[in-house]
Amino acid sequence: MRGYITGFLAGLVLMTAGALAQTEGGFSDLPPACGTEPIAIAGMQWPSSAMLAEIHAQLLQREYGCVTRVVPGDLTATSSSMATTGQPAVAPELWLNRVTDVWNSAIENQSVRQAGATFDATPLEGWFIPDFVAANHPGLVSAATLKDYWQVFRAGSTGKAKFISCPPDWACAIINRNMLKALGLADQFEIVEPANRFELDTLIAEAVSRREAIIFYYWQPNAVLAQLGFRQLDLGAYDPAAATCLARRACAAPTPSAFVPEPVVIALADWVFAEAPQVAGYFQRAQMPVAEMNTLLAWQSEQGSTPGEAAAHFIATREEVWRPWLGNY
Repeated sequence: MRGYITGFLAGLVLMTAGALAQTEGGFSDLPPACGTEPIAIAGMQWPSSAMLAEIHAQLLQREYGCVTRVVPGDLTATSSSMATTGQPAVAPELWLNRVTDVWNSAIENQSVRQAGATFDATPLEGWFIPDFVAANHPGLVSAATLKDYWQVFRAGSTGKAKFISCPPDWACAIINRNMLKALGLADQFEIVEPANRFELDTLIAEAVSRREAIIFYYWQPNAVLAQLGFRQLDLGAYDPAAATCLARRACAAPTPSAFVPEPVVIALADWVFAEAPQVAGYFQRAQMPVAEMNTLLAWQSEQGSTPGEAAAHFIATREEVWRPWLGNY
């Protein structure tokens, strides 16, 4: 027995020494999970970006033990700062077409990288109808089928259907007018262009409350689409040449096209991949379903909560959505 104990203790000493040697010779050289500095995450001025920043900050703190902070963001200023200083470390909702020159330059300089797409759907702009209209007219699934269903949307004494577009100074107002022409429906539809976002939301909400059949332009992610219940119409394939013409006031011969599938990405400063690869891996998996964000924005609006409170609600109630973002960590 004494020999067994002596041998066991000797083996334990050797194992301990080997572990210490591994720590001194290799494992200590591995970067810590979160890097060596706080992870600053940019929350832009719009609700979905502010909420995503809070969600990621809270999850990185809770699951990885990172020190995180949410900082105010702006598309151009944030992109420039990430490119030149490496801070903030993360921009979870960066609309690339709005900062093309800055982004391309930063990519060439290898100062930023795209971790992945922010949302699971594109394009994020489109035409929508209420759920009850879709249920009553199951064949109405696309813009192309509107020629057979346009009378569903007739309102008033003009005999025309009503299309609720966006404010006249928005680019989508031109696109919507040309798209109706491209579909051969310009004479069948009266286009309503609200003065601002508030008036647009009011027109939609009032029509739904009256159970009025409407077709309207909108975008995602957005609370309205979850609060009131809508179905998106298929606008067909995206055609770059057709979309370019649709965006011009003087589009002589418009042809149909879906809206531009604008890339929205999770952007990371390059140092995150080198110094905090586990965090980089997390963001490579952290794609948010756009329908999930619509629902979360609706919850925030109904509750009057802050982005941080809404983020905590999402983490507490929607683990099946965010758990895969952690990978095997």
